[in-house]
This record gives sequence, C-alpha cells and structure tokens, in this order.
Amino acid sequence: MPAAARPHSRQWWALAGYLAVSYGVAALGALASADAGEVYAALVRPGWAPPAWLFGPVWTVLYGMMAVAAWLVGRQPDRPHVRRAHMWWSVQLVLNLAWTPLFFAARQFGVALLDIVLLLAALATTVVLFWRLSRTAAFLLVPYLVWVAFATALNASIWQLNP
Repeated sequence: MPAAARPHSRQWWALAGYLAVSYGVAALGALASADAGEVYAALVRPGWAPPAWLFGPVWTVLYGMMAVAAWLVGRQPDRPHVRRAHMWWSVQLVLNLAWTPLFFAARQFGVALLDIVLLLAALATTVVLFWRLSRTAAFLLVPYLVWVAFATALNASIWQLNP
C-alpha cells in the first residue's frame, strides 16, 4: 500500500471507531431501558411532548452526527486542544448514557433532570471547543444541543407532572 493511502485508510478506521462508540452508548442505553416505551406511555406528559416513536429515529441520526463531529475534530493537528475537546465529548457521552437508566429504569426523574442539565452544560462546552477546531464539527452538534435542551424541558415538565 502506498504511504499516502495509509493515513487516509486510518482516518476511515477512526470514523468507524467513533461510530462504534456512539452507537455503543445508544445500545447500552437501550438495554438499560427495555421498557422505555411503556414507561413513557404511562407518564403524565405535557401536550407538547413528542410521540414515543419519534425518539428512536432522532437519536439514531444524532448519534451518527456526534461520531462524525468527533472524527472531524480528531483529524485536526492541534493535539492538546483535540484531546481537551475529546475529553469533553466523552464527558457528555457518559452523561448521555447515564440519563436513560436514571429516567426509565430507575424512574428517578429529578436525578435524571440533574444529569441532563449537566449533559447540556458539557455539550455546550463541547460545541465551543469543537468550534475552535472545526466549525463543521460544531455545527454537527447543534441539532443535538437543541434536542437535549428540548429534552431538558420535557424532563423538568414530566418530573413536575409525575411527583
């Protein structure tokens, strides 16, 4: 294999790795909340709450965008800033993973709200750090940021409506 092809090939393997991590988090969250649809249906929800079927497709797209964003940042030459940005990307991913079992399996809506507020803050930090390295990567996280902000409001409303 020519030398010039090797780095390009490694870049695609790196993307596959980011996709595996992102969708791995999604899979773990799904395992931790096998009865999420039943729990969601049984909750008193605000009138603006989306239907349960919408969450799967939205999260599928968002996890893919998270992975591509992290991959784009990983390709940047400023290694200390890349490491810092990836650290925050990892923090938000862990908080993302924690939310699903807190909300659906444990039904700890208040604790889940605290987690998602921390997720929102970590994600906003990630967007800022990604912006400094790759504007495209930052833009890829904006729909995720908007969705998490919406989910935060929904979580707060559900916590209030389901004491």
